[in-house]
Amino acid sequence: MARAYSSDLRERVVAAVMAGATVRAAAERFGVSVASAVKWSQRYRATGSAAAKPSGGKKPYVLVGERAWLLRGSRRRRT
Repeated sequence: MARAYSSDLRERVVAAVMAGATVRAAAERFGVSVASAVKWSQRYRATGSAAAKPSGGKKPYVLVGERAWLLRGSRRRRT
């Protein structure tokens, strides 16, 4: 997976859009995709920040609540 763009770049793109540049013009000027410039501008309008969302981190096991049931079932099969 590609790395996230820097906060500085995101802020410069958003600042250009807020200053009156079209999203397409700002994207071309800073060398990013139009889709990225649109997402950053929308996120800025909604939250006041164009910062990247957190990624990664530990995710809980899908079957954490089923552990006891699974262990009981495996014991029955062995006996």
